Amino acid sequence: MDGPAELEAAEQVVIRLDSSLASTAAASPAAVGGEPMLFDGAGDRTEAERFLRAVDNIRRLAPSSPSVVGSPRRLSSGSGAAAGGGGCSAVQVTMARLEDEFRHLLSSRAFDLEIEALADLTSLCISSDRTNSVSSMDLPAVEEDDSISDCGCRRSSYRSLRSIREIDLLPDDAVADLRAIASRMAAAGYGRECAQVYASVRKPAVDASLRRLGVERLSIGDVQRLEWDALEAKIRRWIRAARAAVRGVFASERRLSFHVFHDLPISNVTVVSVVTAAPATHDTPFVEAVKGAALQLFGFAEAISIGRRSPEKLFKIIDLHDALSDLLPDVSDIFAASKAAESIYVQAVEIRSRLADAVRGILSEFENAVLRDPPKTAVPGGTVHPLTRYVMNYSSLISDYKATLTELIVSRPSASARLAAEGNELAPSLSCLELPEHENQSPLAAHIIWIIVVLEHNLESKVSLYKDTALSHLFLMNNVHYIVHKVKDSPDLWSMIGDDYLKRLTGKFTVAATNYQRASWLKILNCLRDEGLHVSGGFSSGISKSALRERFKSFNAAFEDAHRVQSGWFVPDTQLREELRISISEKLLPAYRSFLGRFRHHIENGKHPELYIKHSAEDLENAVNDFFEGAPPSPHNRRRSHG
Repeated sequence: MDGPAELEAAEQVVIRLDSSLASTAAASPAAVGGEPMLFDGAGDRTEAERFLRAVDNIRRLAPSSPSVVGSPRRLSSGSGAAAGGGGCSAVQVTMARLEDEFRHLLSSRAFDLEIEALADLTSLCISSDRTNSVSSMDLPAVEEDDSISDCGCRRSSYRSLRSIREIDLLPDDAVADLRAIASRMAAAGYGRECAQVYASVRKPAVDASLRRLGVERLSIGDVQRLEWDALEAKIRRWIRAARAAVRGVFASERRLSFHVFHDLPISNVTVVSVVTAAPATHDTPFVEAVKGAALQLFGFAEAISIGRRSPEKLFKIIDLHDALSDLLPDVSDIFAASKAAESIYVQAVEIRSRLADAVRGILSEFENAVLRDPPKTAVPGGTVHPLTRYVMNYSSLISDYKATLTELIVSRPSASARLAAEGNELAPSLSCLELPEHENQSPLAAHIIWIIVVLEHNLESKVSLYKDTALSHLFLMNNVHYIVHKVKDSPDLWSMIGDDYLKRLTGKFTVAATNYQRASWLKILNCLRDEGLHVSGGFSSGISKSALRERFKSFNAAFEDAHRVQSGWFVPDTQLREELRISISEKLLPAYRSFLGRFRHHIENGKHPELYIKHSAEDLENAVNDFFEGAPPSPHNRRRSHG
């Protein structure tokens, strides 16, 4: 068969197989679903193969013509002559048919992506730091005894499930048919139109997948207006969604696009890429299908990175930074290899950098917040101050994030950071504070030590709020004890603080405890000394009963006042509370028993001994057990006896 005859035969095949050509030419793409399709994935494929051979023959035998830009569907409607004659018209007819078949294949043969299963595979172990209010700093407190993570580990292991999981989006035979159609459209100069059809079908599918993953369309303003509780929950969901989107959805889309368009000449026409204009390549269909979803996905992290910096956000932003850092190699694999897509990778890298800046800024803001917390009102009972709890629990969590923060915190506290912010009433005294250093101290460790140094100084300024000297010492003792034990309870925190600084803190606690006992009990114990009770003169010497009665009265009044007052003071640590009671008893009870043993008969031989000997040693022992409970003593412990 000669060339013209072969071309005519091929055209007849196309016309016969596309019997509804006239109606199809004017129909919208949606109407295609009602007509029989050659590539429907079922039944005899003979007609489809015959059509492809006819397309190849028409392409090979038709006279060459200038490239015509536009949809083959539009060009096949009455523009054949202008395009270069009957052969060219036949090419346009076949391209229009192939475009319809391509769209139908993409739409009808796609699998329903099991997003829920994909998200479960990438589920994270999310930190559950609480957000109860601390009024003194107007910041959320990290509660003592918080559950550090929902699944028993401190932080999510972001480096688990690292590998990309590519999922079949269409059956293999459908992908092969798409490739067959795309290669013929590209060879005929209609690669760009084919790519546009591909993107128009896959883009809604990608967008739908992200919606099912919980990725919302939120502007930067929307994100920044969210309350922190809501934003924290969205960050958790974003981390799961991002891993599923990048390693599952985007990776699978890249794989499908590669199988369909790899090495095909899409076009030399410039198309708009994510950030800059770039020449269309075989990656263009993939980029056009996913760029909107990628921008939406990473836009959330970007909004967080440039939002208001406040201390309660630190750990979730570190989680976000770590999740993005872990994803970047995969983002690079998926996007950076292509000029058309690398801007998505560049954007992700820039967002991670801004998240790192946010972490550094938040740590600085936290230091300033501790610095600025002013003396207001004394906490009742001299208990641990909310600021102390907040700072030490926060510092413990900082140490738990040591791996990331050591990388991000590269400079020690600056001279300006070590002085008070403008207008801070603590400014004059802060200039004399020293930052303890130990060998190989990291910048992060220096920041944590500085935070505790400032906390110590702040607590000392709050001591003056107490009118009772003994209570002021108890307050300092409680708070320094809390600091020491929070350090000891965290090996990472302890290693950064260092033994020397911990010893200094322990010494400060010991001094405060000694000062409390002196201020509280020295006067009471002085009532039990012998000095001033003995009289001498004339022919005899002995005990002054009047002085002895006054001594008993003074002791009773002082102890009862201490019992009344200090039962309302509070030592929250159970072990410390018991140790203080034992220490008091070890000093008080032997002294009282000795005094009572030596002098009680002088009182009992006189009038109304019950007015002076009001307590037995056992009464005192019981009464000491009321101390530091933070509540008035119970009536049953107010027994009075002289037995």
